[in-house]
Amino acid sequence: MTTLLFLFAAFLAAGLFFILADILKLPAIKASKAVLNAGRKDNKLSRTADALLLDAAIRLSKFICMDEYRKSRLKNILKASGIRMTPETYTAYAYVKAGAVLLGVVPCLLLMPLASPVPVFLAIAVYFKESRRADECIRAKREIIEGELPRFVASVEQELRNSRDVLSILENFKKTAGTAFAGELDMVCADMRSSSYEAALTRFEARLNSPQLSDVVRGLIGVLRGDDGGIYFKMLAHDFKLLELQKLKTQAQKIPPKIRIFSFLMLMCFLLTYLIIMAMEILKSLGGMF
Repeated sequence: MTTLLFLFAAFLAAGLFFILADILKLPAIKASKAVLNAGRKDNKLSRTADALLLDAAIRLSKFICMDEYRKSRLKNILKASGIRMTPETYTAYAYVKAGAVLLGVVPCLLLMPLASPVPVFLAIAVYFKESRRADECIRAKREIIEGELPRFVASVEQELRNSRDVLSILENFKKTAGTAFAGELDMVCADMRSSSYEAALTRFEARLNSPQLSDVVRGLIGVLRGDDGGIYFKMLAHDFKLLELQKLKTQAQKIPPKIRIFSFLMLMCFLLTYLIIMAMEILKSLGGMF
């Protein structure tokens, strides 16, 4: 009898879900996953849970209001980080994902009341992680691009001896740049062809918000205005080279503590091996005596 009641409740819930899905015109899970995977640049496919959360976030985004400054700033951050969401949907997605984790409080209250604070803390952690995901993506992208700026500045210095066409300089370097930097250069070159050069370079600087990139953009704008940028980029290349050496020294200083841990583990393994051998020999000698 209990099995029949359980099956009845399951089929009733499934039937009501399909009826409401048809009335509310909810998209199928496969359709939502196809939309998510269409604009992805990586090889990771979206999961069913991501499709459901995004669908709920899109519906919740209609009720989220934000001021124009925050909306414009978040829109630029999302565009620079490669996240194809509107600011409202991005904010709603953080709320929905945190709310989905928070639903774990219900079974905890029924089964283990003492464990109920755990889903609450997890929901808070998930919200902060999702709300900062765009900033983390753009920070990682900024670090990659800043690592290529010394080589880019040196290339600009060499190119200025023969040409002062900023667009051709950017397009020539784009052929040998990394994936992240090449994508940004592709965007700025397309922007320069459709608008003024100075405005495109200014938008390029605002997207990444990097002090080193600001110095480079300032020099390129000076070249567009007729300044002799050879000396400027020569000094800039020298400064960037010093910064690169400083970063390498900082990274090298982080390596010895990691090596020290593994060296200590190897030492303990050697000592344990010797102790086991000594213990076996002592046991053999004691066995011979008796």
